[in-house]
Amino acid sequence: MMANVTNQTLAQQNSTYYQCCSGFCIDMLQKFSDELGFSYDLFRVEDGKWGTLEKTETGYKWNGLVAALMNHKADMALSSFKINSERESVIDFTVPFLESGIAIVVAKRTGIISPTAFLEPFDTASWMLVAFVAIQVAALTVFLFEWLSPGGYNMKVAPPRDHKFSLLRTYWLVWAVLFQAAVHVDCPKGFTARFMANIWAMFAVVFLAIYTANLAAFMITREEYHDFSGIEDHRLQNPYVKKPPFKFGYVTYTNTETILNKHQPEMFRYMREYSKSSIASGIKAIKKGDQDAFLYDATVLDYLVGQDDECQLLTVGTWYHMTGYGIAFPRGSKHTAQFNERLMSYKDNGDMERIQRFWLTGACKPKKQNKRASEPLALEQFLSAYLLLFSGVLLALILLLLEHFYFRYVRQHLAKTDSGGCCALISLSMGKSLTFRGAVFEAQDKLRRHRCRDPLCDTHIWKVKHELDMARVRIKQLEKELESHGVKPSRKFASSLTTVRAEREMLGAREVFGVRDMTRNHITSNEPAPRASSTTALTPPPPTEAGGARQRTSVEIREIAEMETVL
Repeated sequence: MMANVTNQTLAQQNSTYYQCCSGFCIDMLQKFSDELGFSYDLFRVEDGKWGTLEKTETGYKWNGLVAALMNHKADMALSSFKINSERESVIDFTVPFLESGIAIVVAKRTGIISPTAFLEPFDTASWMLVAFVAIQVAALTVFLFEWLSPGGYNMKVAPPRDHKFSLLRTYWLVWAVLFQAAVHVDCPKGFTARFMANIWAMFAVVFLAIYTANLAAFMITREEYHDFSGIEDHRLQNPYVKKPPFKFGYVTYTNTETILNKHQPEMFRYMREYSKSSIASGIKAIKKGDQDAFLYDATVLDYLVGQDDECQLLTVGTWYHMTGYGIAFPRGSKHTAQFNERLMSYKDNGDMERIQRFWLTGACKPKKQNKRASEPLALEQFLSAYLLLFSGVLLALILLLLEHFYFRYVRQHLAKTDSGGCCALISLSMGKSLTFRGAVFEAQDKLRRHRCRDPLCDTHIWKVKHELDMARVRIKQLEKELESHGVKPSRKFASSLTTVRAEREMLGAREVFGVRDMTRNHITSNEPAPRASSTTALTPPPPTEAGGARQRTSVEIREIAEMETVL
């Protein structure tokens, strides 16, 4: 299958003389020539085919190398010429000098980083253990120690007024420490709780170090390819299981075509659309991505993979329909026995193995060296970070809806049942939102930190202070009127007045009010209406002569409470 060499001796002695070819078969042919004492001329068959039965107008006839031997146009055919039963019926073969079969070649491609790559450093069981055991145990333990500690809650249901720590803030502390987040957190006051928080910080350091070290390995882009198990792989037997379906072909008029047509008829009919006229065009198709795989002679494919300049090819799977290469002669040739004897001697003394190792082994060596150690990452390479961000945004929107639902529908029901302030153990903001007193304390904290930035604000504050002074005088008058009628506030009401007055004295002359409209003389409470049986400060007496006075006294008590709240 090669061009004529008119003067073989001159071609061997003079390297500048044109020599058509080299390779495994040429070295074997030269060795046969030296030992058996014959000369040879090389030529390529006219149709360039290996030799299969081809349908014509008069019937089926052989083409390619088989036809050349049958018509005695050639005395011998030495190439990667496979032995099969159809060819053996019309020509003679020597013993196989190389084993081969049908293999699959695919192209490597640069893969993308998995969207879940940030979760891959640990398996599912490890993540479940951290999320549902380690974090929960740490948070509950820290909060429990804080509740038991004399420096913390001291086993009280309602938190101290100056204590800014709750169960949800414990979870915030645990998450912030675990991921080394530079955010503001409230620390526990109890010594035992703080010690437990430090133990959790040590766990977080070890966990984060292991996670970071493993994450670097999983965030590296890897080469991907279709890892077929062989021709009988279900993706090749049923190419439509994938959308779009797999595309794979073969070279026409070869032993591969004959074997597939005979043993894999359904696959063969599908592959006809993607068949190629030469192995070079098939390799080009899979490199460009036009096809997913290509089926051809295994030994030839291994050789082409080793010679690929871009190191982009890879053979996968097991070989199918194992056979061998043989030297072909016309039917009844007298040279078959001589070549069989020589081939057996070459296998015994290792000559065949040396030639094979020289030509057919080795790895590809890319000619184009990369100038940069790494390529810039495309968007799909760190898609996992964007997915995590978008998931967080969606979760935040859900939490926002839940927050609105709580303030609109749930808070008013909790305010009726949570009289002891137990919800503040879970969340301080929730506890403040359920009590009017908590809202007043929060407003006073804001007012204490406020400073005016313009003269109008100072004037407004002076006006409000003047009105508050007048209100204090009115409060004292109302208290005297109550005492004159023989009515005293309940213990709960008196305690509320005492607390508000203490807050006012603590602020003193330095207390500064906000820019909101404070000229109103009352504030509407967001607490639910008190029950007559348990929470009413003054129980209405039965109708008597002093009924009108009692009713007027109740109005005065409510007015005092509203003014004291402003103060």
